[in-house]
Amino acid sequence: MADEYAEAAVVEEDVEVAKAIDAEMTRETREERADRERLESWIPKTQLGKDVLAGKIKNIDEVLESGKKVFEGEIIDTLLKGLKTEMLMIGQAKGKFGGGKRRAWRQTQKKTKEGNVATFAVLTVVGNGNGYIGIGYGRAKETLPAREKAARDAKLNLMKISRGCGSYDCSCEETHSIPFAVEGKCSSVRIKLMPAPQGTGLVVGDEVKKILRLAGIKDAYSKTFGQKRSTINLAKATMAALRKLKWY
Repeated sequence: MADEYAEAAVVEEDVEVAKAIDAEMTRETREERADRERLESWIPKTQLGKDVLAGKIKNIDEVLESGKKVFEGEIIDTLLKGLKTEMLMIGQAKGKFGGGKRRAWRQTQKKTKEGNVATFAVLTVVGNGNGYIGIGYGRAKETLPAREKAARDAKLNLMKISRGCGSYDCSCEETHSIPFAVEGKCSSVRIKLMPAPQGTGLVVGDEVKKILRLAGIKDAYSKTFGQKRSTINLAKATMAALRKLKWY
């Protein structure tokens, strides 16, 4: 009898531990809670937002294919769940002799009578990893407002791209790559994205890799020309290349 009671106690303890682990994994983060509260208190100001809140529009593709301009980021949050956000490294931290590690915040200063006024800029990419991708740029006097502006701008610039398998070395019909080679340009930066067979991975730069992952592209080759160290121009050139897959 004592052994049975001991086994039952162990089983109950394991169940309690499992419940605690599940609760910890499903616990909302501060940002997720803030987004949920913002959506619950959202009062749309445009007709498109009112239709989305009323349930007349239930699919994001209806909005994108209609060509209507989206002015509220809450529309995207309501219609498209599971959006992930990634910040690109466009800034550089101060270091000795001009060196320093790359960082997401790009800081500039303006000389005034009151002193130096700092401004922070952020380049953000949003996507769900299933063909939807957007990029946005935000500037503010503090880091958090700049990130919020960039995320909102990225949601307003959201687009849907077509994926496929256009590699001659792969005979599958899955959407792991792009259907054909595309090329994009911004300023002096020019990038060419080419389809790759399954299992190759993303043979691209680190910042371009963030964009392609959020777009749902798993295998691709790339070739870049120009001043590639300019991350902003490189990201815009990548988006210009992906935009050619928009209506394919």
